[in-house]
Amino acid sequence: MKDAQGRPVTGRVRWRRFAVLAVPGFAATAALAVALAEGALAASFAVSGQQFKVSADSLEGKGFAQYGGVDTNARGDLLPVAVTAIKEAELTKLCQSVVTHLPVIGDISLNLTAGGSGTPVQARNLFIDATQLGGDAEFTNIEIGRDASTLDKGPDSAQGMQDLFAQQADRVSMKKVRQVAWATNAGTFKLAGLHMSIFKGKQECF
Repeated sequence: MKDAQGRPVTGRVRWRRFAVLAVPGFAATAALAVALAEGALAASFAVSGQQFKVSADSLEGKGFAQYGGVDTNARGDLLPVAVTAIKEAELTKLCQSVVTHLPVIGDISLNLTAGGSGTPVQARNLFIDATQLGGDAEFTNIEIGRDASTLDKGPDSAQGMQDLFAQQADRVSMKKVRQVAWATNAGTFKLAGLHMSIFKGKQECF
């Protein structure tokens, strides 16, 4: 490209093309911010700046829904998450761990375990705001690609934004559950055989 005097021009931005590409991104960010302000997304409280790990030998759930959402921390940062919502859940050999780095002392690990004595952990209206989820899963009557605002198999409030991707199922069965999350909410959470331990150094569930 050359200017009016015939000299080559470098570094010029094609503003019309830039606007076409940028506007959808700005609009999506604005939509997330509005939805967050209206309480339509995952954040029901300001999450900490630390993610935690959760593992379980098995999870049996009734009324499963999963959709995209956003958490927020005390600084107002938006944190994208995959919200997993289950009406009724049972977990065996549950483990939860979080590692905190303290000045001078170094890493400190807080571990919680429950449901390992033959009585599973029980939860109702369970919501997990995760960034990673893995395991061996089996779903009953699953619907993949449903509009997130129309979900009706999970807890009553388990819906996301209109036009966003979601999935739901009557039941879910998972083995070797492994997840990394920002937050967990539950209407009730019964932890049989609860045990808490604090260790120096990193001792995580997985």
